[in-house]
Amino acid sequence: MKKSLLAVTALGLATTLTLAGCSGSSGGSGDAGGSQELTFLTHWGPDQVAMLEAAGAAFTENHPDITVKVQAVPFGNLLSTLRTQGASADGPAIVGIYDAWLPELVRDGLAAAAPADVADEVTENWPAGVVSAASNGGDVYGIPNEIDLYQLNYNSALFDAAGIAEPPADWDALVEDSAKLTTGDQQGFGLITGWNSGVVHPFLSLLASNGGSFLNEEGTASELTSPEALETAELYEKLVADGSSDPRKSTANANTTGPYLDAFVNGQTGMIVMANWWESALRDGMGDDFENVATAPIPVGPSGDESSSISYSWMTMVNGKASDARQKAAWEFLTYLNGPDSGEAGSSAMADILLSMGILPTRSSDLEAHAAELETPFLSSYVTALENATPFPTVLGGPAATDALQRQLEALVNGQVDAKTAMENAARDVDAALSAAQ
Repeated sequence: MKKSLLAVTALGLATTLTLAGCSGSSGGSGDAGGSQELTFLTHWGPDQVAMLEAAGAAFTENHPDITVKVQAVPFGNLLSTLRTQGASADGPAIVGIYDAWLPELVRDGLAAAAPADVADEVTENWPAGVVSAASNGGDVYGIPNEIDLYQLNYNSALFDAAGIAEPPADWDALVEDSAKLTTGDQQGFGLITGWNSGVVHPFLSLLASNGGSFLNEEGTASELTSPEALETAELYEKLVADGSSDPRKSTANANTTGPYLDAFVNGQTGMIVMANWWESALRDGMGDDFENVATAPIPVGPSGDESSSISYSWMTMVNGKASDARQKAAWEFLTYLNGPDSGEAGSSAMADILLSMGILPTRSSDLEAHAAELETPFLSSYVTALENATPFPTVLGGPAATDALQRQLEALVNGQVDAKTAMENAARDVDAALSAAQ
């Protein structure tokens, strides 16, 4: 929620790239078992597309009957493109998707269950929580690739100027430090509006660190009227009422463009809760000032016991509408792409692509192969937080439920409702979204 869900720096490319042909050109010729031409639909940018094409070319050297072409679209068009083109027999054979979309794609027949050998490979080489997010009804439906989660990002230069020695560990310190950092045109803590994952995931990360949850264990109803959720909404309400968070600086989108990013890049925001993938956007925007960016665990709330971040993951799936021959060829390529022999020094080619964007891979051997690269001042806190992360629920109606919570959080930030009303309205609308999807 690229994201990604949800998004990465590549999401910022608003131009549709049709590299080496579009999905309509990946015809069904050879579907009886001969030559197969596979289109890989993604939201990545030119650099990552070039790496993916190189991996496809390397695969074709040993599999001359299978060729891979890449179709790249902006993140905002990814799901709709899959739905419109994927229903065709010659539509995209492989798609990189946000895991939260999986239940509805399985329901609609657009996601193919992984063959037994691929499912075994995934189960043996990826963490159980990531495997679960790439599964539906107990069956694996794709190969996990990236995981994203949230930490506190702060500007250490602004902290020094305000006389703050260390990042806040709890909400009392968060409120106190936010007030100290608020001066003139500078806000202490930045909140997001205008982008569903950017609005919802930081809120849910604070909620998780307060001992609460978005949905019940069955994923059938919200938990947003709990005391823990109300306390989280009241934190937002207080930050805005105190002037420590300025709604005028909150607007953002999945491309990380807008006042939210600008305010942090320009030293007008002291702290935010944000995902690991936006490191490259900060580097590009801040230049030498990026050295002032530090990361720390999500502050723990009054009802919480430990810091926890919402995590969300992505996977590559095979189009369930493709012919059996094209599906078989697609799984062969994906197994290669995500295997330890396709990249450099024990890494998969997929991990090399992800690390080029500052994104955490999920295959256990990839984390080992890139251990040194992940021990950076920015990323190390995220890697440590993986152990206690709270996976975003992948359930039918999840995207609509996210939109419902987004609307109420934005109304809260903009002063249109109070904390209690926002949570009551959100609970009602989330429950309706989940019920409608069943």
